Amino acid sequence: MFESLAEKLEGIFKKLKGRGILNEESVNAALKEIRMALLEADVNFKVVKDFIEDVRIRAIGKEVLESITPGQQVVKIVHDRLVELMGGQSVSIKFGARIPAPIMLVGLQGCGKTTTAAKLARLLSKEKRVYLVSADVYRPAAMEQLAVLGRQINVGVFASGSLKDPVEICVRAVEEARREGY
Repeated sequence: MFESLAEKLEGIFKKLKGRGILNEESVNAALKEIRMALLEADVNFKVVKDFIEDVRIRAIGKEVLESITPGQQVVKIVHDRLVELMGGQSVSIKFGARIPAPIMLVGLQGCGKTTTAAKLARLLSKEKRVYLVSADVYRPAAMEQLAVLGRQINVGVFASGSLKDPVEICVRAVEEARREGY
């Protein structure tokens, strides 16, 4: 989902950056595309509406910084507003004393849990020994996909073998992670 949204926004921004002069019409056209991209990514309608209106107010009639083009200015406004909307600051995960410290990802089929798990594991593997576990017994391909991604980023992956119960998979994975020092 985020990859598709990122690609769409990147395309919109590319169009904007190429323009030397922006008028209200071109800003509104870009904001319409951004609105559609956010709605297609299942962002709440009210959040999208408020976000677009805020960007419009900031972009139209705003004095453009001399060091960047008007298109780049709109991209900066959208970026700053997205960062603000997502919480404004980066906070690290606090694991506490519990070892291993499980993190569970839950979501609808196809929403990006496996990819997010691998990206999160890659990030965390810079500081911790990470162990990936797939308990998705309804989509066995997810287990294989996680194993492939785990090998690519060089982190441990639990092999569930013939286990078919998600609870049993998780219990055994935590036991093994504890034994192996993850």
